[in-house]
Amino acid sequence: MSSPFSLAPEPPPVEASPQTVLIVDDESVARIVLAARLKRLGYRVLEAGDGRAGLELLRRERPALTILDWLMPEMDGPSFCEVVRRDPDLRSSQILMMTAHDEPKQIAEGLGRGADDFLRKAASPEEITARVQSGLRAAALIRTLEQTTEEIRQKQELLEQELQSAAQYVASLLPIPGPVLPGVHLAYSYRPALTLGGDLFNVLRWSEQEIGLYLLDASGHGISPALRSASFATFLRADSLQHQVGSRDPGAILTVANALFPLTADGHYFTIIVARLNLRSQTLSFAAAGHNGAFLHRRSGEVEWLRSPGLPLGFCVPQRYTTMDVSVSPGDRLYLVSDGLYEVAAHSGELWGRERLVESVRALGFRPLTEVVNLTVTQAMQWLGHEQFADDAALIGIELTV
Repeated sequence: MSSPFSLAPEPPPVEASPQTVLIVDDESVARIVLAARLKRLGYRVLEAGDGRAGLELLRRERPALTILDWLMPEMDGPSFCEVVRRDPDLRSSQILMMTAHDEPKQIAEGLGRGADDFLRKAASPEEITARVQSGLRAAALIRTLEQTTEEIRQKQELLEQELQSAAQYVASLLPIPGPVLPGVHLAYSYRPALTLGGDLFNVLRWSEQEIGLYLLDASGHGISPALRSASFATFLRADSLQHQVGSRDPGAILTVANALFPLTADGHYFTIIVARLNLRSQTLSFAAAGHNGAFLHRRSGEVEWLRSPGLPLGFCVPQRYTTMDVSVSPGDRLYLVSDGLYEVAAHSGELWGRERLVESVRALGFRPLTEVVNLTVTQAMQWLGHEQFADDAALIGIELTV
């Protein structure tokens, strides 16, 4: 009686399935002899007496190697090869062509029409074995490559789905265009790059008389910069600012952010401009960290770039960022622009540049804000020559109407 603690016998090792070889030859005796030899070597062998029957077996069974006679009625060996190489599902099949002759001109023709190797009908058993083994090794390598390629394609699809989900999440953080406060109107155009980036912007209603706004650019592309940008957006929420900064002063906000978002181990960082618009005092206060993409288009037609010295966030800790103030009047428009918009290059390599951006805004004048924003981005795309920007491209317009 066996002990209840005795080990169960190990299962026998699983043997690999034999490789399949297809022989296509109209000479039945030659086909039978070759098939018997290959079976003795341990291969699974399929047989076809003509090219058309061979193609049907090749499509249905997908053998690792096809040994093909040159001379056959209806469809000869080279014609068989041409059909296989034109078929996307079969074109990687390994074909070993049998021929009674080994003239260089004939071999060159066979190779040119799709054969992978040649086997003389008078070859020795040793040569037949070597040629078959060589063809099967090539077939195994090709199938491994195809499997690897398919796995990479599936992983790429999964990654693209994840990036798309992340991009949709980032897009959900963007503001709703239209009235922000009575007398303040928002319009923007945002063109994300093919690769997920970290550009983010928002307009925040801080009170009945005050709004906050920012344009953030994370270096690098991918999920990590996008998630860091989303984390930064959480930091800029009113309740978070009250808790961590204790102020809505742009310079104070960036000073705290500089400590909270240091340079990453792989060298990624943020550039940002933060502004506060107070309707009661008609004052725009702003501070920037390595970001110079903001300008006022005055009702008088004058354009004034908002410049504030300061390194990108995380480069130097501690660092104090300074708030600067400018007066605004009804009819003035504030534009925030990402460098992905004005640093687009034409086919010649010349950049569109901030000067052309301003010229576009000036030329469009004080048409409806949405129209000015969209047409300006369209002109950047025309300069680029297509609609896909290499980096996230954003143009945000804020109009003060009262």
